[in-house]
Amino acid sequence: MRILLPTGAATAGIVKVAAERFAGRHEMDVVVTGEIAAFLSPGDLRRLLAGGDYDMVIVSGMCTASFADIERETGVPIYRGPRHAADLGLILPLLDTITLSRTLPADEFLAERRREEAYRHVARLEAEAEPDFVIRGLKIGGNSRMKVLAEIMDAHRRDNLLADVLRFFAAGADIVDLGFGFDATAEDVRRCFSSLAGVEAPLAVDTQDPDLIKAALNRADMVLSLHEGNIPLIGGAVADAGAAAVVVPRERTLAENLSAAREAGIRYLIADPLLQPVGSGLTGSLARFSDAPRPLFFGAGNVVELLDADSPGANALLAGMAREIGAAVIFTSEHSDKTQGSVAEMRRATEMMALMTDRPYPKDLGLDLLILKEKRRRREPPLEYESFVDAVSAPDETVYDPLGCIRIGVEGDSIVAVHRGRAVRGECWEDVFYTLLLNGSLSRLDHAAYLGKELYKAELAIRFGRSFEQDGPF
Repeated sequence: MRILLPTGAATAGIVKVAAERFAGRHEMDVVVTGEIAAFLSPGDLRRLLAGGDYDMVIVSGMCTASFADIERETGVPIYRGPRHAADLGLILPLLDTITLSRTLPADEFLAERRREEAYRHVARLEAEAEPDFVIRGLKIGGNSRMKVLAEIMDAHRRDNLLADVLRFFAAGADIVDLGFGFDATAEDVRRCFSSLAGVEAPLAVDTQDPDLIKAALNRADMVLSLHEGNIPLIGGAVADAGAAAVVVPRERTLAENLSAAREAGIRYLIADPLLQPVGSGLTGSLARFSDAPRPLFFGAGNVVELLDADSPGANALLAGMAREIGAAVIFTSEHSDKTQGSVAEMRRATEMMALMTDRPYPKDLGLDLLILKEKRRRREPPLEYESFVDAVSAPDETVYDPLGCIRIGVEGDSIVAVHRGRAVRGECWEDVFYTLLLNGSLSRLDHAAYLGKELYKAELAIRFGRSFEQDGPF
């Protein structure tokens, strides 16, 4: 097969090295079409194809032009390569086994394919899994995937509990747990569960008060937490309702409380040896999980909430610990601003652990929790120039745009820019900026540069769940 690789002068060296490594299997022609590979035009490509008998063309993934007409005229398939020439060496060895995309850059296309295959594999494993028991169609324990239980604290104080519950399920929770504080009443519990009548997924109640547990049993599929103080009072009712129960130690041992729960007739039991936060006995508490009966409950949220570190890595590591000790249910929460997004992160982490079935480590799975860091840094060719000048410090005094100032803010997932009482809303900073231009809202180049910076900062704030302050640091 003869393959044409049009490229730019800036990246020609990298492309030639990648092509030479793969030359033994296919003939590859590296042709420089200009300074920048992304600027390849349909006309340029038409002329290149006229001069050779090619079976395939791989253009830069950064090209924005459409080559559909050229493909129809010549019959030669034209695919998108990676966005960065440094990744071409990873793509070429796969050409015999995959068909690249005509519209998506190869690196994005392959990453998406790997993600899709990873999700399909997780689904297959779950379909074939043999659980310890099933609640409302959800497999618990056995060799099924760890299930994510997300807690909503003080559910009776929520203005829109249904929206909060649906948001957690949409983020990946398998079970949503309604927590009730000491000020809650049995009527509060009944009201909360009644408001969720249309929810088909598993729900749990989190309280040690027997009256509140009883009020939830007409709908709760799981009860957190039973011990010697409430098992004699509510154990029979939990058994009659067919609910699962998470059992914890208190004055009596975990084994003693599990035995009492069985005697009360509760069939579906989950042991919780109680995971302690960092500094309060985390490693010691982990040791207690090894001898505890299965299935196990792993309270990761108690660790993450009390740790001032970014949650994705903490959730991934705790999910790995939970997998090693054989946990069936892993608990997470989003009580604080720093743990927002933990439900989705923990769901991703449990899927990563499920994909470890045939692997020694949770890496190269097709799924990851790399959000702010990247797996592999690219080494791009250096810029070429003949001379340079040092940047001049910007003046301290601001020259305002005669068309007026523009205030920028964030509302939910939207960027909002307000000019003279009229707001522009959008999810992408370029769209907001372009609309401001169309509206004639700015006239100075320095103002345009400033707006681009602030609008993009607002987009990053939304993407990473951070606060946004115009003119403040990100």
